[in-house]
Amino acid sequence: MALIALLDLTFKPESLADARELLRTVLADTRAFEGCLGVEVWVDEENEAHVVAYETWESVEADSKYREFRAGPGKIVDLPPLLAAAPTLTKFTVDSSI
Repeated sequence: MALIALLDLTFKPESLADARELLRTVLADTRAFEGCLGVEVWVDEENEAHVVAYETWESVEADSKYREFRAGPGKIVDLPPLLAAAPTLTKFTVDSSI
């Protein structure tokens, strides 16, 4: 079953250029990760420092492996100083019965 993950990030306005560059690099790796079906980045029309990464994973297991990677050897150490608030991650699965 596919999984959708929404990663909600708000960057410090003065760090926006660095944040965008970091996202380009990080998301290239994410898109290449086994089980990733795609990643889109949504930018808030009223606040360009607020972005949401819309990730599609082929399974819950693929997403779990990716989260383990990011918590360990793939940890993004350059991200926290760029953030204005703690990121949030929300995961969704499809319910075809509705």
